[in-house]
Amino acid sequence: MGNLIYDIAGLRHFYRERLVLDIDRMEIPRGAIVGIVGPNGSGKSTLLKLAGFVETPSAGTIRFDGRPAEPYAQQVRRRVCLMPQEPFLLKRTVFNNVAFGLRVRSDLVRLEPRVHEALAWVGLSGRDFADRPWYALSGGETQRVALAARLILRPDALLLDEPTANVDAVSTQLIKEAALRAREEWGTTLLIASHDQQWLRESAQTLLSLFNGRLVGRGEENILFGPWEPSGDGRWCKRLADGQKLYVPRPPHSLAAALIADAVLADCSGDAASGVVTRLGLDPGTGGVMVSVGVGRQTFTVVVNRREIISRGITPGSQVGVEYDPAKVSWITE
Repeated sequence: MGNLIYDIAGLRHFYRERLVLDIDRMEIPRGAIVGIVGPNGSGKSTLLKLAGFVETPSAGTIRFDGRPAEPYAQQVRRRVCLMPQEPFLLKRTVFNNVAFGLRVRSDLVRLEPRVHEALAWVGLSGRDFADRPWYALSGGETQRVALAARLILRPDALLLDEPTANVDAVSTQLIKEAALRAREEWGTTLLIASHDQQWLRESAQTLLSLFNGRLVGRGEENILFGPWEPSGDGRWCKRLADGQKLYVPRPPHSLAAALIADAVLADCSGDAASGVVTRLGLDPGTGGVMVSVGVGRQTFTVVVNRREIISRGITPGSQVGVEYDPAKVSWITE
């Protein structure tokens, strides 16, 4: 436990009477980069709010650095920073937004150079931006100022909820670089919820998949949604837009979500679904190559040995097959 910054057990959280998060156990080592993926409504934002100690869980415990913690407890309120998907800036200048946290702490030593340094981390010039009012910023600039306001506090844990959603390409790259730099230089633990699986797979040591508030895997799984229909041979299938079929065992209901954990690349024959490679990327967790394959309107992600990529000459645009064992499909229950 000594190396854990988060130790979460029996976590349950309700909004009114609806269960939105149900996690039996989650352990996060100090200094880790953890990516959290899942569809909208899967519980990613709720998990970050609880881990950021801005809400109290309905049940369960969250231990931070070995001690149980609650929102605004002394041992966590200055060590954890959460940046929500739509960060809020105070109605004041950029300088005063970035400096706010230090002023609350009465930590005013070298305030101006520290603010300018935090802005530089996110690619903003203090000379050009410090005196700008909050309303004179673009969306990407607003996101970067919000991140600078958290980086200046040098948190032990930085929680980012869709930090690159709806921002320009330059801001996206600068936000990614600043977050990873905090981990490299200060040992900051990063929890990042994002739909950008390419970035998370390239950067995170651990990838967690959330669905309906539950941990369903380590990010290598593919989730397929219904409707499912009988195929006439004892199996069920999903018809894709291009006429192909994806086969599964009998689902609990026609709209159930299927979890496929053993997809591999194959020849375009038999029950293998035929698709087109849309992206290749390094998977640091395995040292392999993450291959994204478009099959109809469904995207499969498969981790492949580098030698196979080279021997088969697989590049974006290559026609490949995707195959899995229908008997090993599991169902994500409500």
